[in-house]
Amino acid sequence: MTGQVRIGILISGRGSNMVALVEAMQDGRVPNAQVAVVISDQLQAAGLAAARERGIETLPIERDGRKRVDHDREVVAALKERGVNLVCLAGYMRVLSSEFIAAFPNRILNIHPSLLPSFPGLDAQRQALAHGAKISGCTVHFVDETLDGGPIIAQRAVPVSEDDTVETLSARILAQEHDLYAEAVASLVKDDRRE
Repeated sequence: MTGQVRIGILISGRGSNMVALVEAMQDGRVPNAQVAVVISDQLQAAGLAAARERGIETLPIERDGRKRVDHDREVVAALKERGVNLVCLAGYMRVLSSEFIAAFPNRILNIHPSLLPSFPGLDAQRQALAHGAKISGCTVHFVDETLDGGPIIAQRAVPVSEDDTVETLSARILAQEHDLYAEAVASLVKDDRRE
């Protein structure tokens, strides 16, 4: 990749992984990259305010009862207008259409709170506890047309304690997500200074 990487981050909620990525770019852990826009499908997503506080353009694009492909077209157009060349999903609670994925081939990342391919989909931490897993963790992967099934970029293990609840396990995994996502993005956008 030549030139500065322009990242679009998609969120649906509080945006803690988005904030972690922004801070990693600001403090130099993810060099040669900047967040061009934060888009949410939820008008009241707390992460939009967090992004604005950090001087980042925000754009709510609600579904408004539209079909997925129509909503995705508007999101893709907004990303393209801003010169985005890498899309990071950070708690974006929607499955992307094949048209969206085709618009950014091998340029969409997601972070998931399990060691994929174990426990894809919603409530991964609850799934891990229900199955008696001794180790869980988080995964950064490329997004393709399978649910949480794209090629894995990086993973980090988190031990499961006997007394873990969904909340305690989720909190420990989330802390690792923040570091792992920044490391994975940095590895994709590394500049010439590392050579």
